[in-house]
Amino acid sequence: MYPKPAPFGFHPLEYLADRFDTVEISQSFGEFIRPQLARLWAAKAAHNRDFQFTARLHRQFTHERLLHPDDIQRWSEGLLPLLEDGKLGCVLMQFPSAFRFTAENKDFLIRVRRAFHQFPLVAELRHESWTVPEATGTLIDYHVGFCNLDQPRTLRATKPGSMLTWRIGMVKLHGPVAGPGFASFDDRQERSSGNSHLFSPEELQAWRTRIDKFLPFSQSSFVMFNNDTGGKAVVNALQMRALMKAQPQQLPRALARAYHTELQSQPRLFAA
Repeated sequence: MYPKPAPFGFHPLEYLADRFDTVEISQSFGEFIRPQLARLWAAKAAHNRDFQFTARLHRQFTHERLLHPDDIQRWSEGLLPLLEDGKLGCVLMQFPSAFRFTAENKDFLIRVRRAFHQFPLVAELRHESWTVPEATGTLIDYHVGFCNLDQPRTLRATKPGSMLTWRIGMVKLHGPVAGPGFASFDDRQERSSGNSHLFSPEELQAWRTRIDKFLPFSQSSFVMFNNDTGGKAVVNALQMRALMKAQPQQLPRALARAYHTELQSQPRLFAA
């Protein structure tokens, strides 16, 4: 993705903000971000007025279900500079695959929503039980966005869709092959392969059609690719950007060489 050798003063975020309007902060899933670092990120992306970050809520809150007030405050303080600067589009509550829609889990989701009331929240709910009317009604009532997913096609997985439960629309594309940490639906094993799926133009067009269904009704929408092995997320994100904007994108040279065979039949998506 990045030029080699990197030019003097090069910063990856500035480079990304030249090409995209969003980046997911994945560090916040396992770390408490320092406010100083968030301010630096905001400054590095300031030249793109449309740019907004998304961030994953810490796994302590979604996976370990520990909602200690001091930790809630400390985690929140780390991202408040982005929120106050208008650079934080949403916080993604990424729940584990085994997080089914039950009375207990419904109450817990509401507790998390109240704990982080100052943030715009979207829920990544991988179990199909969250698509029943009572579950989606909970999201609507408590102003929580629904993250539409492309994920491993297991029997109980949330199917690809175009649901909008709040003012924020979101799509996250993991692909049919999940990486480490993407637990199976019975939570007894981890999938060991990487997020290595390269979405085809036909798959991307199908998602573009789904996005078009909720896009006019959302105040803001985010499309995130998590097939990060070998830079595939960058390739597919640029392709999706070309589809959405009807404008060819510039693919970094290293990625153009790496995926020459796969992309040679798709000249209209990339500039020469």
